[in-house]
Amino acid sequence: MVTTPRSGRLGVMALALAAIAVVGAGCVNLPARYRSDIPTGVPPAAGAPVPYLDINAPGRTADELNAWAIPISKGTGIGVTALEAYGNAAEIQRQQHPECGITWTTLAGIAGTESKHGRHHGARIAANGDVSPPIRGPQLDGANGNMRMVDPKQPTLADGSPNYVRAEGPFQFLPETWQRYGVDASGDGVADPDNIDDAALAAARYLCAASGGDMTTPKAWMKALMTYNQSRPYAEEVRDRANAYAANVRY
Repeated sequence: MVTTPRSGRLGVMALALAAIAVVGAGCVNLPARYRSDIPTGVPPAAGAPVPYLDINAPGRTADELNAWAIPISKGTGIGVTALEAYGNAAEIQRQQHPECGITWTTLAGIAGTESKHGRHHGARIAANGDVSPPIRGPQLDGANGNMRMVDPKQPTLADGSPNYVRAEGPFQFLPETWQRYGVDASGDGVADPDNIDDAALAAARYLCAASGGDMTTPKAWMKALMTYNQSRPYAEEVRDRANAYAANVRY
């Protein structure tokens, strides 16, 4: 789910974790790119603590976070269902991999940057976390500085033209990356990149892996974000969004 530098917010995802330069602690406290009133700490602040969940309960465990999500939604403008998904993913990771320390604010910063929290081009999120119509990034045809990537399962379309890959869902996963990190977090038994619960947890898993298993230091956090998308401005925007959401303000 690595992305190459691009101008749009629906980024293109690469497939490897290797060969990414590690960004050092000098990244901390850079000036905010868009709002001077937003803190610039790295990692971003954790925001409102997520309540304990029985992550093994049947059904959509994110529903248990409704009361937690409502006041945050009022302050930040993020939809309640999306916030429930981010909190659910962070709590699952906290219980299963406490050493990682990923926060819901970082996940919200990414989803806000990638897809306006699942609302890109008028998409909506259903109560079960399904995003429709499906959000797709630009085809990876090598244009506009993007990589060129043909679907290995179906390399050509019916007319013989190349079948270029597109990033999928509110967290913009490449299909091959989804095959590795995709997971069911909505309780329906299906790992779906177009479900925001599933995508948020998959992103959390990916980021924890990309950081080396610890998102709590400036170096590791920036390493993970620069792996998710190989763009310094992208990482800075996610940072600013996450810090704004931690303060319960709109971005």
